[in-house]
Amino acid sequence: MLNPLHLQTLIEVVLTGSFARAARRTGYTASAVSQQIAALERAVGTPLFEREAHGIRPTGMAFTIADRARDAIAVLDSLERDIRDVVQGRSGRLALGTFPTAGERLVPHAVAELTRLHPTAEILLDEAEPDDLVPQVQKGDLDLALVFAYDLVPRVWPEELTVFPLVEETLALLVPEGHPALREDGVDIADLADERWVASRPGTAGSTSLSRVCAAHRFAPKVAFRSNDYDVVQGLVAAGAGVAIVPGLAYQAREGVVGVPLAHTPSYRRVSALYRTANHNPLMKAALGAFVLAGQRLQGRFVRADESLGPLGAPAAVEHVERGTKPS
Repeated sequence: MLNPLHLQTLIEVVLTGSFARAARRTGYTASAVSQQIAALERAVGTPLFEREAHGIRPTGMAFTIADRARDAIAVLDSLERDIRDVVQGRSGRLALGTFPTAGERLVPHAVAELTRLHPTAEILLDEAEPDDLVPQVQKGDLDLALVFAYDLVPRVWPEELTVFPLVEETLALLVPEGHPALREDGVDIADLADERWVASRPGTAGSTSLSRVCAAHRFAPKVAFRSNDYDVVQGLVAAGAGVAIVPGLAYQAREGVVGVPLAHTPSYRRVSALYRTANHNPLMKAALGAFVLAGQRLQGRFVRADESLGPLGAPAAVEHVERGTKPS
């Protein structure tokens, strides 16, 4: 393979007609220029200059190679600039995965911030449940995935992945407006033991969490309707078809529904970002920072920034990413 440095030196020698003048333009010694040209001649297998008593004369091959080398070096210069932009995070590609409620509430703010900071970066987004996203992160198909875990349904994430906490959601108890169980101090879930419940599908973490919350109050919920679409769940509650418990990100005030925190036995869902600890994508730090800021914007009655982020917020929380280590 031809050495780009030798090609650049050839261009200068052909342009100036002298090893000495080419040396002054390139910052090398005349001897170094002569050695580079000799190495290039060995690589191409033919002389490139006629050595004369009072100078040198480029051969036709020298002119041909110099003309072609200009284009090749321009391409290499462009590649170098592109690589530098990617390494410094000004461009590049980041593949994100998210579950639906985070995709609706967290992702838009984070992506907007990320594209503002890195307008030439390519941001790809896919939506699925955590069990489907985690293998994609492990394989490298996704750089970063938003996942969740209920406090009553603990999860263990793969060892090679870093778990970066973002927000904690207080579970919201949803009842129709005017429900008799509503009191000034909230709702005692034990008073809903005979109600019809709206839950997510069997086997989901949300459904398991509901069963365990109710078990703490010595009853099993009578699930009449199931849906993994929280708009459907809230629609059923608004229509008076039942009551439900949903994560904080899933609850948005709407007519006909009252959302209150669980009294006496509050429960939570934690949203985290997962990524391979060995992933050194230059956009990772900016992406995590953007998600932290997005979580802070959503703070309210049912959503708060994860306490493990610390008082310094996003900058301190993402510092470990540059070191390729897991947060303590």
